Amino acid sequence: MRYSLAFVLLTALFFSCGGDAGTTTDSAATEEEPKKEAVENTTTSAPPAAEEAASDKEIVTIELAGNDQMQYDQLFLQVDAGTRIRLTLTHSGQMAKAVMGHNFVLLKEGTSMSGFVREALKEVDNDYIPQNTEDIIAHTKMLGGGESDTIEFDAPPPGTYDYICTFPGHFAVMKGKLVVS
Repeated sequence: MRYSLAFVLLTALFFSCGGDAGTTTDSAATEEEPKKEAVENTTTSAPPAAEEAASDKEIVTIELAGNDQMQYDQLFLQVDAGTRIRLTLTHSGQMAKAVMGHNFVLLKEGTSMSGFVREALKEVDNDYIPQNTEDIIAHTKMLGGGESDTIEFDAPPPGTYDYICTFPGHFAVMKGKLVVS
């Protein structure tokens, strides 16, 4: 995966200022590789033609973790346009989903995070994922301590996209940027 010099410098600056670099459990993923989410659920089956098209794309594997201190282990993720993303979110803490749940929600460019979260808070029975919205590119399910969820989705067009945790109160600190080049 190619990274721009600016991304490497930003990452180095962030981690030198006390960021939590975390570790990865996937040997194909490195601390510098981005993590991503999808609106598609992995349980949804695509038509055969769509499955063939997806299998022809390069697959980027991303490992992202959230902890009991309401932190993602990566705040900046970067991928090339046109890649297929396989993102695994792991809740590396021990607290239960009802107390300290985490998810990954990738928002479309231009989506108001605060407006989106206001709608998400109304969706307790849907794990704080608004129904009938067009603002989500991809998302995982809500996780409790020790749980993980893997999703696959296509990288959106080049741009910068926000990702957040929609558990009540988390989005103020539990957010990051996906940069697609």
